[in-house]
Amino acid sequence: MAIATVNPATGETLRTYEGHGPAEVERRVDAAHEAFRQYRTTSFAERARLMKAAAALLDEDAEDIARTMTTEMGKPIVAARAEAAKCAKAMRWYAEHAEALLADEHPTEHDVQDSGADLARVHYRPLGPVLAVMPWNFPLWQVIRFAAPALMAGNTGLLKHASNVPQTALYLGDLFRRAGFPAGCFQTLLIGSGAVEGVLRDPRIAAATLTGSEGAGRSVAAIAGDEVKKTVLELGGSDPYIVMPSADLPRAVKTAVTARVQNNGQSCIAAKRFIVHQDVYDDFAERFTAAMNALTVGDPLDDDTDVGPLATEQGRADLEELVDDAMAKGATALCGGSRPSELPRGWFYRPTVLTGITPQMRVHREETFGPVATLYPVGDIEEAVAVANDSPFGLSSNVWTRRDEDVAFFVRDLEAGGVFVNGMTASHPALPFGGVKRSGYGRELSGHGIREFCNATTVWQRA
Repeated sequence: MAIATVNPATGETLRTYEGHGPAEVERRVDAAHEAFRQYRTTSFAERARLMKAAAALLDEDAEDIARTMTTEMGKPIVAARAEAAKCAKAMRWYAEHAEALLADEHPTEHDVQDSGADLARVHYRPLGPVLAVMPWNFPLWQVIRFAAPALMAGNTGLLKHASNVPQTALYLGDLFRRAGFPAGCFQTLLIGSGAVEGVLRDPRIAAATLTGSEGAGRSVAAIAGDEVKKTVLELGGSDPYIVMPSADLPRAVKTAVTARVQNNGQSCIAAKRFIVHQDVYDDFAERFTAAMNALTVGDPLDDDTDVGPLATEQGRADLEELVDDAMAKGATALCGGSRPSELPRGWFYRPTVLTGITPQMRVHREETFGPVATLYPVGDIEEAVAVANDSPFGLSSNVWTRRDEDVAFFVRDLEAGGVFVNGMTASHPALPFGGVKRSGYGRELSGHGIREFCNATTVWQRA
């Protein structure tokens, strides 16, 4: 099976790789299994030394890997550089905090005695080789936010990356080798989606994590469930962005633009549904539309570009279908709604703002993976929450208000894995990340993330 890098800004095939066949997959799975036997016994200090070495190499490689990401999936180069820096930061964070996050937990003396023990504690142990099925949209960050905690916990990793980012995938496998991690600790599998089931069913694979589409998540969850293996799933999102009358409107508008078009609009945690109180709706819509319309669409390798191409031709076609369906059913495009005629090559799409959305439109229920925003006017806070929760997804949410009563209401009632007040959703190593409903289950990052692939072992002891 051939796996290729296709530049989404031009449609040109840059490099083609031969995928790993069954024999090579077997060799790598066995190497991960054998590496785990010894690596699991290494100290936190040794793991931290290796992780910091990998972070230092990433810093040195930042410009090259940024350009690789941009040419593989179209991310604006400024954002690609920021992604590389964020990854190195997360690696250092886990190197510094993993030991404390996985320290033994001790129940109270009363509870120890009540259990009949003289000593009792909870000890965290790594599970084994973990299969990571990762997407193309943040091709470095999505992998590192799994790999850093998993390796610091003593697990080994096998990466099945998206097939359109093979150069980034190979770089990641090589990064940990160059840093000095024992052979087999972290490896890339150049395989198609059809080969995932065989790897996941292998008894040497202890668990799996997937970031991707709902369909891919269902498939991996079903296979893992049949094998009784732990999974963490981070799937789609259609995050609400709620603006109340007390909001700082200029800040809310400026942040809304960034929140919608970050990564060319191809982010699960990008704000997608803009739910605005009727008292400020017209003002917000006018400012937001003007700002979206003023964005520079073009060459992602140009530092001045705001929005690059969609990552794949099919991705653009899917986005166009959603917009066309909405407009055919009565929605209005305040800006955009089409391909930019001045960019005939590549998979570009103009930043778009849609209004007049109804439940009959696909865009009301489905995720828009591209620079398309939908606007909803609401009459009060209860209606804002009702519209926000009227989605199969529940990844994160954004609310803009200066009233503490509003914040308390949103935190209590929004169905989401995060509530970001007066700011846009972002991930940080110290904060858990994940969703509810069809956005998946489990958590990445923070102490919650590193413990997902650990065995919480009860140790009960009498003299």
